[in-house]
Amino acid sequence: MTTYAVTGATGGLGHRVVEELLSRGVPASDVVAIVRTPGKAADLAERGVQVREGDYARPETLPAALAGVDRLLLVSASEPGTRVALHSAVIDAAKAAGVGRIAYTSILKAGSTSNPLAGEHEGTEGALRASGVPISILRNGWYYENYTGQLGQYLERGEIAGATGDGKISGAARADYAVAAAAALLTDEGDEVVHELGGPAFTLADLAATISDVTGTKVAYRDLPVDEFQAELQQVGLDAGTAGFVAGLDASIAASDLETDSDDLTRLLGRPATSLADAVRAAHS
Repeated sequence: MTTYAVTGATGGLGHRVVEELLSRGVPASDVVAIVRTPGKAADLAERGVQVREGDYARPETLPAALAGVDRLLLVSASEPGTRVALHSAVIDAAKAAGVGRIAYTSILKAGSTSNPLAGEHEGTEGALRASGVPISILRNGWYYENYTGQLGQYLERGEIAGATGDGKISGAARADYAVAAAAALLTDEGDEVVHELGGPAFTLADLAATISDVTGTKVAYRDLPVDEFQAELQQVGLDAGTAGFVAGLDASIAASDLETDSDDLTRLLGRPATSLADAVRAAHS
């Protein structure tokens, strides 16, 4: 039998991937949930999933966590500035453990994007290729949740402010990205497979209109030049570095860096991606 492991298995994406593997009929005993704090994965352990401690920042925990694993999903770390080193520790341990395939959650258009998040993903993709282990690169677009998580603020203010212009975002629900990751982990073959993942594209003006339609509360999109948006973010309390980073993300959207016409997501899902309206509806309810 094939043993599948998922890192970050108590996180929003990783936990969903484990759930998807189980729902697809993978025996719980063949699924390894790698987590920093095993006690937080009690629900998975109760279902028979192997819960193992594995911390990217503590390489000594990784050999035991990866022992006997055939296919690994490496969920990107959340600590900016240290990701390449953290991911490389997992990649090295996976290679030493004889893992037969590593799938990694990267970012849309890594290697050709101005997105300020992309550098560490590009570095990790390079480390994966250098390892010689067969790989699957899951280049995820934006999560709907990046916006629906702020729904209350949008409704209270009656607006979404940004600097994206007419740039489109090929977003999708976190649950859809989890299903796609599980599908790739189960089925990908070959030395390297790259999936560019995103759903139907929308602008922030489209998002505002969708929120208005779904909730019955008028929300408008207010577009600003990047420098003015950055200054406004600082006025509401963000430090200069964070404000510049957020404004840089919007600038990359304006440059179409988060838009794709790839059908990889729907192909892996075996169905259409969740619509923006359904995501807003779920968040509103």
